[in-house]
Amino acid sequence: MILPDSIQRLIDALSRLPGIGPKTASRLTFFLLRSPEELSRGLAQALLALKSETSTCRTCFNITEAGREECAVCANPEREAEVICVVEEPLDVLALERSGAYRGRYHVLHGVLSPIEGVGPDDLRIRELLERLRRGGVNEVILATNPSLEGDATAMYLRQQVEALGVRVTRLARGLPVGGDLEYADPNTLSRALLGRQEMP
Repeated sequence: MILPDSIQRLIDALSRLPGIGPKTASRLTFFLLRSPEELSRGLAQALLALKSETSTCRTCFNITEAGREECAVCANPEREAEVICVVEEPLDVLALERSGAYRGRYHVLHGVLSPIEGVGPDDLRIRELLERLRRGGVNEVILATNPSLEGDATAMYLRQQVEALGVRVTRLARGLPVGGDLEYADPNTLSRALLGRQEMP
């Protein structure tokens, strides 16, 4: 069956999303085709707003609303400014916030070190983290990268850089499954991991 270009283009676009193969993309496309026009219009408007109405926090590099220089966490004077939790992605911030166990600030790297994929320190927000620490006022950095090969390698690299500045470095306790992602961990597991954090060996 030869599909109209508009349908094939949407299937191809959806297929490029993580976790969505050609069959799922086809099912989603035909679902939208059968649905009321308001659903497709709302989805299209939400996708456009995703880029035009969001920005990056100038302090921690988390996602924030367009036009705001700082995210809600960095702008909150009640958050502990002397503790910074370093995470891989903005989704990890959401996961830790759901746990309710952390009251400090964040720093989002936007990835992990991966020599195989050509991702080095200059491709992440490591330089900005070190600049924050050099300004003073931080006495602990919690390394909350995912417990994976790349996450552990990134944590080891950061530990060397941060300890050289005289700042205490801790790592989330191993209550998290190896090879798992923070965004999929339940709040209780994250709470235990935060409370049981240790000095890196």
